[in-house]
Amino acid sequence: MPTPTALTPEQAHPRLSTLTVVDVRTHGEYAAGHVPGALNVPLDQLGRALPALREAAGRGGLLVVCASGARSGRACTDLAAAGIPAATLVGGTSAWAAAGHAVDRPEGAPAKAPWPMDRQIRFAAGVLVLAGLLVDLVLPGARWFSAAVGAGLLFSAVTNTCAMGAMLSRLPHNRPRTGHRHDLAATLNALATGRSEPAPHTGS
Repeated sequence: MPTPTALTPEQAHPRLSTLTVVDVRTHGEYAAGHVPGALNVPLDQLGRALPALREAAGRGGLLVVCASGARSGRACTDLAAAGIPAATLVGGTSAWAAAGHAVDRPEGAPAKAPWPMDRQIRFAAGVLVLAGLLVDLVLPGARWFSAAVGAGLLFSAVTNTCAMGAMLSRLPHNRPRTGHRHDLAATLNALATGRSEPAPHTGS
């Protein structure tokens, strides 16, 4: 049966064993709790993963997951443009956990997840805008910095891209904290070959 473009947690749960689940959150978010069996391909690495995702979609349903459904919806749009059918999990991992379904965590992962990326972006943008307005009280003209941040957010919405999110994803709290080194190449190989989990890699 073809996978629809969106699945609720109640619809996805009984089909989990037949779906390839891809989590497009940052490594830090993923490590703090993810849908069982999900493979982590951060959204900013989606282009690199297209060949492997095409292989996975050819074997069966592809379910894309994030924190709330916003990033997974964006990923599904990009995948559809590349000719790869995929469904988004409605409400994301938050809705999955709220429905009482289990989440997996790598050994040694933090119990508390970093803020979801959209929340981090709103916080950072708010701080930058406020800082520009406050500095303008001392250095007239600094308000144009706030205007530039606003213009960047508008551009992000129009183009469905986010440079701020890409930068924030590189901060330490969004990177792996476990004893295993996240290896995107191993994840892509697991997607391409149909293994449910990439082989763990030790190291810093």
